[in-house]
Amino acid sequence: MGYRRPVSRFGFNSLSVKLSLLTAAVCLVAGAIAAALLLKAEEKQLVYEEFHELKVQSEQTLMHFSEFLTLKKKLAQQANMVVSRALFAEQPLYNSPSHSVQLNHTDERINSIAANGISAAYLPAKNLNEQTQTLLTESEYVWNSLSPLLLQDFFNFYLYTTDDFVRISPPNSLLVDGKGGSHFSTHALPLLREELNPTRQALWSGIHYDEVWSKWVVSVLVPLYVDDTYQGFTGSDLELDVVLQRLPQASEKLAYIVFDKQGRILSAPNMGILAHSNELADKTSLPAAFEEMVDSTLRVNLPSLQSEFGYKQESYLANVVHLTELDWYVGYYKKRDTALFALNELKWKFSGLFIIYGLFVSLLLHQVIYHLILKRINHSVDALISFGKGQLDHPALPDANDELGVLNASINDMSGETRKLIHGLNTRVSEKESAQKQANRLGKAVEFSGTGVLITNDRFKIEYVNPKMLEMTGYNEAHFIGSPLLGIVSKEMAIIIDDIDFDLRSRNYWRGDTLLQGVSNEQIWVSLSISPIREESGRISSYVASAQDISFVKESQRKMEELAYFDTLTGLANRTFFRMQLRKSMALAERGHYAFALFYFDLDEFKRINDTLGHDAGDRLLVEVADRLKQRLRAEDTIARLGGDEFAVLLSGIESRENAMDVAYTIQRTLAKPIRLGNNEVIVSASIGITLAPFDSKEEEQLLKHADLAMYEAKAKGRNTFHFYSQELDAAANERLYIENELRQAIKEGQFSLRYQPQIDSTTEQVVGYEALVRWYHPEKGFIAPTKFIPIAEATGMIVELGAWVLREACQFSARLRRSGRAADISVNLSARQFKDVELIEHIATTLKETGLSPQMLHLELTESMLMGDVEAAIEQLLEMKKLGVSLSIDDFGTGYSSLSYLKRFPVDVLKVDRSFVKDIPEDSNDMEITAAIIAMAQKLSMKVIAEGVETQEQVAFLQRNNCFIVQGYYYSAPLTEHEILMQSQHPDIGQGKQAN
Repeated sequence: MGYRRPVSRFGFNSLSVKLSLLTAAVCLVAGAIAAALLLKAEEKQLVYEEFHELKVQSEQTLMHFSEFLTLKKKLAQQANMVVSRALFAEQPLYNSPSHSVQLNHTDERINSIAANGISAAYLPAKNLNEQTQTLLTESEYVWNSLSPLLLQDFFNFYLYTTDDFVRISPPNSLLVDGKGGSHFSTHALPLLREELNPTRQALWSGIHYDEVWSKWVVSVLVPLYVDDTYQGFTGSDLELDVVLQRLPQASEKLAYIVFDKQGRILSAPNMGILAHSNELADKTSLPAAFEEMVDSTLRVNLPSLQSEFGYKQESYLANVVHLTELDWYVGYYKKRDTALFALNELKWKFSGLFIIYGLFVSLLLHQVIYHLILKRINHSVDALISFGKGQLDHPALPDANDELGVLNASINDMSGETRKLIHGLNTRVSEKESAQKQANRLGKAVEFSGTGVLITNDRFKIEYVNPKMLEMTGYNEAHFIGSPLLGIVSKEMAIIIDDIDFDLRSRNYWRGDTLLQGVSNEQIWVSLSISPIREESGRISSYVASAQDISFVKESQRKMEELAYFDTLTGLANRTFFRMQLRKSMALAERGHYAFALFYFDLDEFKRINDTLGHDAGDRLLVEVADRLKQRLRAEDTIARLGGDEFAVLLSGIESRENAMDVAYTIQRTLAKPIRLGNNEVIVSASIGITLAPFDSKEEEQLLKHADLAMYEAKAKGRNTFHFYSQELDAAANERLYIENELRQAIKEGQFSLRYQPQIDSTTEQVVGYEALVRWYHPEKGFIAPTKFIPIAEATGMIVELGAWVLREACQFSARLRRSGRAADISVNLSARQFKDVELIEHIATTLKETGLSPQMLHLELTESMLMGDVEAAIEQLLEMKKLGVSLSIDDFGTGYSSLSYLKRFPVDVLKVDRSFVKDIPEDSNDMEITAAIIAMAQKLSMKVIAEGVETQEQVAFLQRNNCFIVQGYYYSAPLTEHEILMQSQHPDIGQGKQAN
């Protein structure tokens, strides 16, 4: 019987353990490498997400900043427009009440503090003139209206002109600044001029320190142009602290730093740097790492920059964006470790997992190797161990010598599957956490948003409402849930609800301004945006509506429009609003279903009341007239004050002259009632021009022209009446235009000639002088009466050139008569335009010198009306004329103002009695008394008297009885040519040439 050596279990077990541990070690190393790569990729992803979050935060801040700055800039531009139209336009926006401005004079400057303390003004004393004096007065009134509105949004509001005129509110800058506003030099005027700012846009200034208020501020500077000429700018200041409040609150996890392009630090709360002194911190005051970040930003000069840097053994992530409007940079930064905190926890979890995994693999490999090796020796023992450990499904071990290879293959397959399982599990966990985090973030953003948000289903039924919407409307959540989306729109906006519904169903979105219905019928102006939410398939699952409260903006617009479209004195519509309403009415009339009447009128004798009782009384009169018109006319009618005492009324639904006449009579009766102005009681009337649309015209400008023509025709008919437009008025206007055009040509071609009417001493019937009268013979139209072309020449200014020619021709005629030994005194009429011409005195002197006529032989005739405007200026002009040695006459005396208090001050030599008083002598006893009184008054004032229009012997006899001996008129002679005078001079007895009446 043979002997079998027993198998040593210890030896095999020892080898099995070693192989198991070796294999487990290899698996652990491979797993560690894979885990390290996985964690590295995860770390990069987290850093990328944190950079993205910083970028989103920066972009949101940039967007809010831009909206805030754009709103402020628009408000500043609207204020600039109001200032431009109020102070520099030909038709000023305001008709400010007349009042004096308290001026404080020094050697070098003039200061003015408004009585109500709202504003102050500064002007160098050397620049004080009539224009800047008016600007001092008018700007105070404008600032009284604008400042209470603008100072709700700005720290300061001021005007700075090229004449160094400054108007500012609040007035502290000029009250404190002893240099008289020199701090305004920080706003360099050339930067706003057209060569450096061709688009004439509003500009943001750099940050600067306000010495008066001890604050850092930035300014909106808006250039001011008048007729394409740069006049200065308006400025509005914002405190730096107010601007920086637009940034989110800094914290330990998220901090920010704000700096400008010079590297000055405006704010860095987490570093204790704030702009509270008059010097800004420099970038060198920052830690080296932050200084390098600032330098990198300024050097690269990109819209945004991301960087990673280290400071005090800490790593930081930063994102910097460029705020273009102010040329600032805003950088958000946070510690890198706060972003990777979750990753560090994941590392520890992976470490523990791989330790457990290694122990498990070691144990498993140990068992597998153990059984494979022992099976060769003892199948029974292997089978018992296998069954004992529950390895019932374990495959039978092959007899081949490749067990280790099979074992290795199995371990590899198992490791691969295990890695896939773990990787898939980690990926799903990470995606789920990221999605949950994003959903929470979006949910919080909507929940705490400053914008009202509604979410509906695909049928526009509301399913969610955020707290801001509940706060805006005052309703509770139950009011909204399940309600239709468009039910939130106010009933007053019903006209656009169908448009919104159409856009949503056709284009799936809508955006615009509308009114929301609030509790207790309150209405809120919002900017409403409705957009679809789509699934990945593209199907719309719901809609989101966001509403931004813009009530304050609308109220500001309303106040600005009220200033721009309504007269501040009377509260009536102004010219701009009237033209808008007229344009709308014309558009409706063109459709053929609308008719209206246009009334155009002014107050008769308003200038007299204004000059007599003062401008304050004139203003009260205008207010009373406006109130009466508003009370008597319909609410749907547009009543406008176009300027001064000019009014216009648009009457809708007027289709016949009878209806318009009824309204005209109503206006006349309304104005005819006495008006109490202080201690005086006045009665006013109006001359009304009426035109009907679309019957008279279908064009806006033509209709205005027709109303204007009708009004002047009403004035010509005696005032206090009305006149309808007719084609005859057009014909008269066309004739006037024709005469005006031909008059220019006539002056160039010399179509004029002079006639001379003798002035006779009725006692001797000898010629003592002549009056020069101009005549026009048109080559086609023949004789054109002076009554037609003289007023046109006066209105157009051509009378100056024509009058100069008449003066020269008359002086030459007189000089020729003088040389022939005959009576040569010559009388020449001066027009109002000539009298006000600054070159008149020089022209008279030159004419006398060139013609050689003695000044005593020249008599210049002026009318009363041209002397009564500015009496002091008229007296000064008359005295200058008297210095030349000429004689002065008042023509047509008794038909104008006839103010004796002024007459005695005028250096006048002759009074001419108007023909209107002479022609009815002796039939009209009143004219006889008036004529006798004029002659007596002139003699008491040591003046000569000449009577015009003498045509009968009875008139000559009456004048002689009243000691008026110099006469002119058809009784003795009609106006004659120079040739006729020379022929008549052959018969010295002029009495023999009396003409028949």
